[in-house]
Amino acid sequence: MDAASQAAESQGPVPAGGEPAEPTADLGAEPAAAEQLDRPLPEGVRRRVIGLAADALGGLPPADLPPTLRPYAKFTPARRAKYAGTALAAALEAEPVFRLRIADRLRLGQPDLVRALETGQVPGAAEPLDVAAAAYLLRTSGWTRLVAEAGEEAERAGAQDAAAEAARLVEKLQEELAATRAAARADLERQRADSEGIRKEAESLRKKVRSLESDTRRAQAEARKLQAELAAAAAAAGTERGVAESESRRLRHRVAELESALEASRRSAREGRSVEDMRLRLLLDTVLQSAQGLQRELALPITTLHPADLVDAVVPGSASPHDVARRGLAEDDPALLDQLLAIPQVHLVVDGYNVTKTGYPTLPLEKQRLRLLGGLAMLAQRTQAEVTCVFDGQDLDVPVIMAPPRGVRVRFSRTGQTADELIRQLVRAEPQGRPVVVVSTDREVADGVRKAGARPVASVLLLNRLSRG
Repeated sequence: MDAASQAAESQGPVPAGGEPAEPTADLGAEPAAAEQLDRPLPEGVRRRVIGLAADALGGLPPADLPPTLRPYAKFTPARRAKYAGTALAAALEAEPVFRLRIADRLRLGQPDLVRALETGQVPGAAEPLDVAAAAYLLRTSGWTRLVAEAGEEAERAGAQDAAAEAARLVEKLQEELAATRAAARADLERQRADSEGIRKEAESLRKKVRSLESDTRRAQAEARKLQAELAAAAAAAGTERGVAESESRRLRHRVAELESALEASRRSAREGRSVEDMRLRLLLDTVLQSAQGLQRELALPITTLHPADLVDAVVPGSASPHDVARRGLAEDDPALLDQLLAIPQVHLVVDGYNVTKTGYPTLPLEKQRLRLLGGLAMLAQRTQAEVTCVFDGQDLDVPVIMAPPRGVRVRFSRTGQTADELIRQLVRAEPQGRPVVVVSTDREVADGVRKAGARPVASVLLLNRLSRG
């Protein structure tokens, strides 16, 4: 062995083949392995040793760890100290190689403290628990003494802390006792004042009781007088009751006679009304048969004209409408539209571009119209409702060539007229009382048709209904 190797070995553990070697000398002291603790590690030293081991555990390769500690390698140092404290303490005590690896990590983290312990010196400014924990891991000469002294120092510090805490507690209790005594004196004074008030109030109550007793005697005398008067009134009432009962029996008999006469009168009226109803029904049947015969005689066709057909508007192919109504954002359940369209003789008026620009604004206007009218045709076929679709057409330069789908009336507004105005015209053209539903998210349109008696609904409601099929 050369001189450099001897010098390195004399200074402490040196890694060889990945494992640290046990220190061999300690400045004239006996070998550290011969020293043993005659009692368990003091609690403070034990916590500090486990903390150092938990911090160093994450820097060791898994192959260098004892099998019991490998599951905790990926934990944070705080969790290792909490959950693997017992396993760390047992491994440090039972496996010297693992303890030396932890000591090597300590040597890297606190070189000054380790160097002082290996030279047999104890730093004066170091905390006793840190010194004891380092000595336990390094097993330098006299480490058992350092551990014992650190434990005693920790116990003395704990005793001093406990004494200081006890003194603080005594001082706090004395303050509370003084406050309690002051509160008791104040409470006693308050109770004395309350007792004086209660005494005065009791004297006042006794005076009131004497006054009430006098009033009670007067009231009893008045009550006896009233009882006598009541007995006299009861006797008079008994006489009057007999007379009233006799009169009541006479009146009931008279009412029975009048009810019999009324029933006979009603019976006669019903018989007369039955004859009149029969004559009126016969006259009505005669008028209806005459009207039907006159219709056949004159060959009059059944009229298909509706009030909406008389409103001045542009039909497809005869004008050039193209402006777009504004979009709305309202939404609702499509079942509401089904309920509205189930009303007999309902008229559905649709603000066309308002609906299409809400549902599919990216399509060209022609495809928007075709898609909406296709859906309305299917809706009209299923609900048998009268459907009118209105498009804004005041700025189109060419006529719109299209064939309106079956069951859907299509109208464009004239130049200078908006679709909103045309929709309000259609609503006003309907007779009073006919159900009209207007589909538009335009607030102005909704307010206008509502005043005219129609029911406005949002465009998204129709879109949801059409998408349902």
